[in-house]
Amino acid sequence: MNYSEEQWLNWMDQLSENDYVVVDDFISDEMFNGIMGFFQEMESADKLKKAGIGTQQDYQVKAEIRGDFIYWLDEDRDLALKTFFELKDELIQSLKRFCYLSLSGSEFHIAKYPAGSYYHRHLDQFNERTNRQITVLIYLNKHWKPGNGGELVIYKEDQEILVEPVAKRLLLFKSDVIEHEVLTTQVPRYSLTGWLLHQPAGIGFLLG
Repeated sequence: MNYSEEQWLNWMDQLSENDYVVVDDFISDEMFNGIMGFFQEMESADKLKKAGIGTQQDYQVKAEIRGDFIYWLDEDRDLALKTFFELKDELIQSLKRFCYLSLSGSEFHIAKYPAGSYYHRHLDQFNERTNRQITVLIYLNKHWKPGNGGELVIYKEDQEILVEPVAKRLLLFKSDVIEHEVLTTQVPRYSLTGWLLHQPAGIGFLLG
């Protein structure tokens, strides 16, 4: 995308100050269509699997906590998403430059929440695995409207901040600081979700 230095600096300042930042129309229509085409291909091929919680030996599928289906991305395998991975690299470089973060890896998946599903309040950090630094969400719901549900609630001090999952919107937040939940969705809800890591993603690739 090659955003300007001024744009990146503004977003990184907001992230540093507020622990999260929302950017509308972060991806182009062309990238959106490419991601959704890939998503539909993976869904048709039955590649999306029930997501769980925890790491390695503690990994469990608990439908009462979260109800999404995911497909883990691989930069070397999923070449159809090359432009997204390039944008991810641009984001990482900006975080390193403007936020002085030591990032050395990432992990991403596509996620579908069927109607009626949700993800209860949680933190994207684990006692036994603390390398997630920044959570990245790109929403893919082109026709989302109020009443469809699936909003993400950020819990920050005494605030509850509602983020609507509208198409092409980026949400970044600090993984070890921001507690959040996904409210029950009334329609299928799509996103591309990931984490930027202090350590490589080699451990716990089955994480939710």
